[in-house]
Amino acid sequence: MSFLDLFRQGDAVTQVVAILLLAMSVSSWVVILWKGWMLHRASGDVARSTAAFWQSGSVGEGRQKVAAFDREALVLPLIAATELQQPGSLATAGDKAQQLTRVLRNALHDVLFKLQFGQVLLATVGSTAPFVGLLGTVWGIYHALTGIANAGQITIDKVSGPVGEALIMTAAGLAVAIPAVLGYNIFGRVIGRIEADLEGFARDLRELLVHPAAPVAAHH
Repeated sequence: MSFLDLFRQGDAVTQVVAILLLAMSVSSWVVILWKGWMLHRASGDVARSTAAFWQSGSVGEGRQKVAAFDREALVLPLIAATELQQPGSLATAGDKAQQLTRVLRNALHDVLFKLQFGQVLLATVGSTAPFVGLLGTVWGIYHALTGIANAGQITIDKVSGPVGEALIMTAAGLAVAIPAVLGYNIFGRVIGRIEADLEGFARDLRELLVHPAAPVAAHH
C-alpha cells in the first residue's frame, strides 16, 4: 500500500493526517531549498562585502563597493543605518556613540531576522511531524482492533489493512521530520557564522565612526 492508496482508501481522519503530513513536507522542502540557496549566497557575499568595505577610502566609497556584492542586503543596511537622523528628535538624543549603537543594533536585528526566517517552521515540522504520524498509527491500530472485535476472530484481511496504514503513517511522519531537523541544524550553524561576521562588522563600523582618526593612523 502506497501513501496515495492510503489517502484514497482511508477514512476522514486518515485523509486529514495524510494531507497535514503532505503540507508539512512541501512547506519544509520549500524552505530548505530556498534557505539553502540564500545562505550559500550570503556566506560568500558577507565576506566579500566586508572585505571590499575595509579596502575603501571612505564610508561612501565603501557603500558603493558593498552594493556590488551584497545581493541579500545583509551588510548594506548596517552601513545605511549610520546615516544619523536630523537633529531635533529623540533618535538623535545622546552623543554620537550612543546614536550609532542604537541604530546599528536596530539594523542588525532586522538583518538577523531575515537570516532566521524559516527556522521556526523547520523546527516546528521537525518536532511535530512524528507525532502527527503517530496519530495516524494509533488510528490504524484502532481500526485493526475494531475489525477484530466486529469479526469475533482474528483474520488477516481485518488486520493487514489497518496495520499497513499504521506502518505507512509512522514512516511518513519520520520522512517529513528528518529533513526538517537536518535542515534546521545545518542552517543554524551557517547562520551562526554569518551572524558573528555581521556583529563583528557592526562593532568595527561603530568604532570607525566614533573614532575616525584611529583607523587612518593605523593605515598609514
